[in-house]
Amino acid sequence: MDFCTSDFDYILPSHLIAQTPTAVRRASRLLHLSGRGVQDRWFVQLPELLSAGDLLVFNDTRVIKARVFGRKSSGGRIEALVERVVSASEAWVQIRASHAPRAGGLIHFSDGRAWEVLEKSEDLYRVGLIGAGTGVDFHAWLEQVGSLPLPPYIEHPASTVDAERYQTVYARNPGAVAAPTAGLHFDEAMMETVRACGVETASLTLHVGAGTFQPVRVERLAEHHMHAEWFNLPAETVEAVRRTRARGGRVVAVGTTSLRALEAAAARGELCAGAQETRLFITPGYRFQVVDRLLTNFHLPRSTLLMLVSAFAGMDAVRQAYAHAVAQAYRFFSYGDAMLVERNKDEV
Repeated sequence: MDFCTSDFDYILPSHLIAQTPTAVRRASRLLHLSGRGVQDRWFVQLPELLSAGDLLVFNDTRVIKARVFGRKSSGGRIEALVERVVSASEAWVQIRASHAPRAGGLIHFSDGRAWEVLEKSEDLYRVGLIGAGTGVDFHAWLEQVGSLPLPPYIEHPASTVDAERYQTVYARNPGAVAAPTAGLHFDEAMMETVRACGVETASLTLHVGAGTFQPVRVERLAEHHMHAEWFNLPAETVEAVRRTRARGGRVVAVGTTSLRALEAAAARGELCAGAQETRLFITPGYRFQVVDRLLTNFHLPRSTLLMLVSAFAGMDAVRQAYAHAVAQAYRFFSYGDAMLVERNKDEV
């Protein structure tokens, strides 16, 4: 199907973009979108919408302090966002500078260490961490000198509150530059509540990349080049999905990242455990293999994430749900409210 980026646009008043989290994680609102339309609820009511035997699949990635500032050897300042750490001494990064750095050039940091620019590929640079007794690995170095990379639509610098709240309570594996935001609504009490209702939980890891915030720069979706993200699907989670199917339960992806990983892992017809990269671009017409329900936040206009949700629930249903959310003053984006979305099995 030949869709255009403008098919996924909507008008959002800027005051509905949540700039701070709710005082309590589970205090957000919840919009339930199903074949019966929309229902306004609160996130604490989520257990009422689940059934014993269902499976919640969480993304346990941990946001790293991926934003750093340095200077080129010429003295020019740079701002960089680490897209992916690939070894103890190397990473792929986005770099903002008045003049693009060249291969072989150095970028210096206040602690005496430096990056050597190794190569450029599309919008990313591969850099190597050098200098000052390089006994520290890239992740540990970022924890020392980096800052939390809040999304571009959040207008304040990262604070101690953000350091806690822009991270899920079950984050385990460092590597993401953006939080899997649907999970931000869960606290330990909510996790215990859903398990007490007979709902099983499982996890996977997908390291959310900076590409999640990149605009779709083409009008025809068929021409969009989807960014790659690394994920790992444990064998235990594959087995949990199998058990859920056997007992007639529903697989509920907590976040678009969990959904993308599950569907990518089933691209060949059978859900397979293991680690891989995916460029899966889900648009209307996609046939879902694994996920029955999706818990997600509200997404940016014209974004690949909104396209994914529209593929899952149906374009008209999502348009109507978003119009309702705007009219009812829901909070949008990373620190905003949540949606529980039922898959439209009639969508093709």
